[in-house]
Parts: sequence; C-alpha cells; structure tokens
Amino acid sequence: MDDAPAVEPVAADLQDPVIRAGVTTLLGVLAYGELKSFFATVNDAGMAPGVQLKGVLAAFAVREFHHYEAIVARLHELDVDPQEAMDSVAAAIDEWHRRTTPHNWAESLMKAYAGQSIARDFYRECARWVDPTSRTLMLEVLADNDAAVFVEQQLRYAITDDERMASKLALWGRRLMGEVLTQAQMTIAETESLERFLIADGSGHGMSLAQLSALFTRLTDAHTARMEALGLSA
Repeated sequence: MDDAPAVEPVAADLQDPVIRAGVTTLLGVLAYGELKSFFATVNDAGMAPGVQLKGVLAAFAVREFHHYEAIVARLHELDVDPQEAMDSVAAAIDEWHRRTTPHNWAESLMKAYAGQSIARDFYRECARWVDPTSRTLMLEVLADNDAAVFVEQQLRYAITDDERMASKLALWGRRLMGEVLTQAQMTIAETESLERFLIADGSGHGMSLAQLSALFTRLTDAHTARMEALGLSA
C-alpha cells in the first residue's frame, strides 16, 4: 500500500487552475448538498409525529440553509458563479436522494443519521486538500452536529418502541451505505475537476489510489461504529 502522504495545497495553489477548479467544484458539492438537506429536512418535518418535533426539524432546516448561504458567499469571494459550481454535481446528488427516498419517519431518521453522516465524513476528509479559508468554512459547516445528536436520540426511541424496527433499520442503513459510496465514487470518476483535484497524477497533489481506498475504508468503519452505537448490525 502507498502510505506516503500527498501534499496539501496552500492558499497560493488557488492560482493553479486544477486546484482552483477542484476547490470550487468541491464547494459546489457541499453547497448543493446543504441545499438538498434543507429540503429533505423540511420534508422530514412533515412526517414527524407531533408539532414539537416538526418545529425542531424546521429549526435544523434553517441552519442548513444558512450553511448553504455561507458556502455560496465563499464561491462569490472566489469570483465563481455558485450555480455553475453546483450544476456540475447536482444530477449526482439528486440521483442519490431519489434512490434513497424514505417512506416513513424511521427511515427518514436513518437517512439523516447514516446517509448524511457518511457524506459529511467524506467532505471532512476532502477538506484537508482545499485552501485554508475554504477549509475553515467547510469544517465549521461540518462541525454543526446538533441535528445528528437529535436524530440519534429519536432513532433510539423508535427502536425501543418497536422491536421489529431494529432489523428494518439495519437493512436500510446498509443500503444507504452502499448508495453513498457508489455515488461518491461515480461522482469523482465522472467529474473531471474533482478527479484531477483529488487523485494524484504525479503533479504533487491529490491522493494515490491506495490512499483513496483507505479513505473509503475509514468511511465504512465510521458507519459501522455509528450503527453499532445503536445496537444495529452494519
């Protein structure tokens, strides 16, 4: 295995067109992901049992929209059209949400707990390759985990109230994991700016294929730990 660390870019590297394109595309991925999460959370609020839970989820949705606005502002700072940055990856994110549409309250909770957590882990891994200003913003957005704490608590309630729910949610969690990893790999492979930015080509930045494989292993391990924390098999 190639364990040699790849070189992390610094602010000056934004003058490199490959790095600049990769950073702006990655910001576009995160921005559109937060926008879709906003709509998904609003939809989840509609399935929530009770006005209080609906209100809590609505508040989380507002925070996700603020995340989106902050990333869009950063794209403007970089003189990048946010719509163009998001357009290149919107179809892939839309397809993931289409393939993982929850059918009930418990499934919506698991999608937020497992699916979105895996995506956030991926963004966190990628954040170390961007310029310092963008990295700080990305990590601030990704550090907002109040929703994850709330969702985990609600999942525990759901599992406790229905013994059969555990096996159903374990199966749903496995599907979410597979869909996230498949979509992430396809997005990198099919988005030239991301592939050239994240995958080493001998130019001094990016990950080797062995390092990329190790990244996906870490994502899988983190997912397994989250599922086991709920007493569910991954």
